[in-house]
Amino acid sequence: MLASEEPQLEDGLFLLSYPLHPPRKPNQLRTSHFPRLTTPTFFVHGTRDPFGTTAEMSSALELIPGSHAILEVDGAGHDLLPKKTANELPSHVVNEFSKFLKEFVD
Repeated sequence: MLASEEPQLEDGLFLLSYPLHPPRKPNQLRTSHFPRLTTPTFFVHGTRDPFGTTAEMSSALELIPGSHAILEVDGAGHDLLPKKTANELPSHVVNEFSKFLKEFVD
């Protein structure tokens, strides 16, 4: 929220399991600040996260005028722990965020 008010404070945002809404309450969206977010923002989101489906996240990200991307973690919940690729996930996430951020930061 602070980044939407003062975008000069950071070069980019890295958000793990952003809680789009409380579980089973999709009408209580936490996106009111998204239309003012101009800082490059990278989301990592589990495909089984009860705080927002992949479709809900994709729709919400359309509200963001700044550059943004989402890395979906197949089979992971809010804890971002996929059963098959848990050991590989940290390096994959860091690599993808680095690629994303390089486009915007010198």
